Amino acid sequence: MTALNAELRAFYESLQKEIPAEARQLMERAGQELADSGQADRSLAVGDPAPRFRLPSATGATVALDDLLAQGPVVLTFYRGAWCPYCNIALRSLQRHHSDIAARGARLVAVSPQIPDESLTLSEKHGLVFDVLSDIGSDTAKQYGIAFDLPDYLADLYDEIGFDLQRVNHGHRRTLPLPATYVIDRAGTIRWAFVDTDYTTRAEPADILAALDTLG
Repeated sequence: MTALNAELRAFYESLQKEIPAEARQLMERAGQELADSGQADRSLAVGDPAPRFRLPSATGATVALDDLLAQGPVVLTFYRGAWCPYCNIALRSLQRHHSDIAARGARLVAVSPQIPDESLTLSEKHGLVFDVLSDIGSDTAKQYGIAFDLPDYLADLYDEIGFDLQRVNHGHRRTLPLPATYVIDRAGTIRWAFVDTDYTTRAEPADILAALDTLG
């Protein structure tokens, strides 16, 4: 198991001791249903054109994919939100590798369905120097084929835990993106893709860097 996913697995195993059995069963049920749905197989893949977007950043700017591609390749990563501890671990890992990504002439951007204020808090907390964008309603995630709706029983459980997706996602309580990362070349074509229905698994930075190295 590679570095980031080893860290994620260790966190997962430690967290299981703190989650009540009934809640664990609901989470596992939802995860299995999502895996069985074939959602990941229906997402965009290598060779597909990357859908364009214009999204607000945590600092209030508007970031457009076309503008990013004019400067070089783009590493586009989707995450569930600041409330997700696995997302935080993955984003911190990307931050540690940001200079390596930039050295290859690429721009890194992270996208979630949460409101800009939540993204700003996240960026400041973890010292993120890359753009963190808000995809309210997951319209961009839908274009990439990675948006899905939580089952009601899991959305209710998240409410009980205190994630308050109704607020942080500006009224879109159930819709989230699958964990996904894309390497997009300057022509706007997806050259590498990672998509998984398992939110405890993420793209390895080393694999992202290797994909960038193939672009020449």
